[in-house]
Amino acid sequence: MRVAVVENTRITHHGQVGVALHEAGTRIGQYRPYLDGRLPALADYDALVVFGGEQTALADDSHPYLPALAATMRAFSEADRAVLGICLGAQILARGFGAQNLIGTVPEFGWCPVQLTEAAQTDPVLGALPATFPIFEWHSDTFSLPDGAVHLAHSAGAAHQAYRLGRATYGTQFHFEASRPVVADWSRSFPTLAEAMQPGWAADHPTLAERFGPEADRIGLQIARGFVAQIRPA
Repeated sequence: MRVAVVENTRITHHGQVGVALHEAGTRIGQYRPYLDGRLPALADYDALVVFGGEQTALADDSHPYLPALAATMRAFSEADRAVLGICLGAQILARGFGAQNLIGTVPEFGWCPVQLTEAAQTDPVLGALPATFPIFEWHSDTFSLPDGAVHLAHSAGAAHQAYRLGRATYGTQFHFEASRPVVADWSRSFPTLAEAMQPGWAADHPTLAERFGPEADRIGLQIARGFVAQIRPA
């Protein structure tokens, strides 16, 4: 099984997604288009995973590869390859399918409760999850749902937390890949940004990690394994 992984920023952790991919013996091709503009070719991979980043989904001036990445995600999806977009990745995926990106409208940070929709109950990836669960968020932007998307989850802060297109194209606004070690590294690497999102984060983080982290880690790995199970060799 061959999976292309696109990283959109210097510090990118594959986290629980990486665990599930390695459990499945996946061969991973890593792409960092923010450095060189390179993107995966459809013919070379069975699935595509696109992680988050600090830029917006419309930051074409500073990240000129974004329109091509949006088109690549759509091409993989339309070829019935499994596609996963997380946070910025979900926003770029929405852009690729003609939805609207809404910049700076819904900041969320930390372990937040996310609630599944009724449609999620029969979803092959999210259907076995609890109706409400804590999961890590770090974003300010959101998006409208693409035409034909199945709305899978929402939160108090953002109406569109997860969606599916076709058989196995998924976008999640929340960072289900972000295990406790990932969150701890982000907190060390970006302390000023974290404090700006949630004042007092440095002091509160250990207590919050102990309270919400174990369940979020379990849920994140369950989602990751569910997505990997949808990958079909081309």
